[in-house]
Formats: sequence, C-alpha cells, structure tokens
Amino acid sequence: MSSLNFIGGEKGGVGKSVAARLLAQYFIDRNRAFTGFDTDRSHTSFARFYADYASPVVVDSYEGLDLIASAFENPGPDGALPSVIVDLAAQTAAPLSRWIRDSDLLSLMAEMGITVNFWHLADAGKDSVDLLDRLINTYGAGPNYIVVENMGRGTDFSQLESSAALKKAVALGAHIVCLPLLQEASMRKIDRQNVSFWAAINRREGADVLGMLERQRVKTWLRTAYEAFDRLPL
Repeated sequence: MSSLNFIGGEKGGVGKSVAARLLAQYFIDRNRAFTGFDTDRSHTSFARFYADYASPVVVDSYEGLDLIASAFENPGPDGALPSVIVDLAAQTAAPLSRWIRDSDLLSLMAEMGITVNFWHLADAGKDSVDLLDRLINTYGAGPNYIVVENMGRGTDFSQLESSAALKKAVALGAHIVCLPLLQEASMRKIDRQNVSFWAAINRREGADVLGMLERQRVKTWLRTAYEAFDRLPL
C-alpha cells in the first residue's frame, strides 16, 4: 500500500512538524520507502531533520504542489510506489484545497490505488475543533481522516471529543490517535541537534546529547506512537 499523508491542523503550534518527523521515522524503521515535502518557509524543520528524505515545496504555486504528486511517478526497484509525507504549514488549507480540486487529485489517487490521509493535529482549544469541521466540510467522504490529540499541546480534549465535528469525522471512518507527551527538555535537545529521532537516540557525543534515561524515554515514546500508527491506513 502507498499513501499520501497531508500532516495538517491549519493553526501554528499544534505539532504538525513533530508528527511529520514521527511518521518519517516510522517509515524508516518499518523499511517503507517514502518521500517528504516541507511547506513551511520559515522553519522547514521537517526538511532540516530528515534532509535525506524531505525537501521544501512552495504551497502557493501549482508548479510547486505538482512536485508532490510527481513523487508517485517513480516506483522503486520492486515496482512499488513510495508513500509521501507533506508537512503543511499554518494557513495553507486554501491553496491546498484549490490545487486538489482543480487537479481532481483525489480521483487520480483512487485510480492509482493510493490512499489519501488528512492528518488533523489538534490541541485542546476550540480552534482545533472548528478547523476540523472545516476540513471535513472541504473534502467530505473519500479520503481518510486521522485526528491526532497531541498531549504535548494539552491534556483535556473533552471539547473536541464531544464536538459535532468529531462525530461527523467518525461517521466518515476517521481514526483517532493520541500522541503522548515527550518530556520538553528532551525534545529541545533533539531540536537543537538538528538530527532525526534515530540519530538522537544513538548519539553519544556532542552538545545536547541525551542521557541514558532520556534515550529510553524517547524509545518508549516512539514505540507508543508506532503502535498507534500500525493501526492506520499507511
């Protein structure tokens, strides 16, 4: 199975890039071929941490966005198509939806047997609920919806869980994922190293190296996330 994964949430600070990096590491550790695209012009953290796999793309031009679909034109040696991860910057929903609509992308992906997943990273605020509703109303039935309750951005998701937006998403077969919190100090160290999660776990020298128990906590965090990802249509 090959999948096209739009990692979004529309607002800033909900953990989109962390989720994209997690999914990238998941594909690497599961020996799954993938290509990544980073639409964030200011940080490009996905492309920075996974430079061998991800590259920047301009989201407000069709020529730039077309590069995402072109990744499916190059099957691997075994004939299998790679999966694609797109780390969406904040405020990219409008140009993305125009490109998808004008290109009839969802129909094309269905014809090619490629699963389309819209990931909605959510914090505990009302904005995330409203933006989920907007996402569902934009694309309706057809693609998969993966709603991620990011425990690093809140602990009380009752507003989301009781919302009409989530009920609508579940009626369309949405998957609900809880992303556990990784200790903030460890995440800061990893970010300052500018390395993948694998490299952060295995580095033993240099600035901001993780201690033994920090490495163990990161491994546990990855394992928990992977268990959730194993149940998704990836």
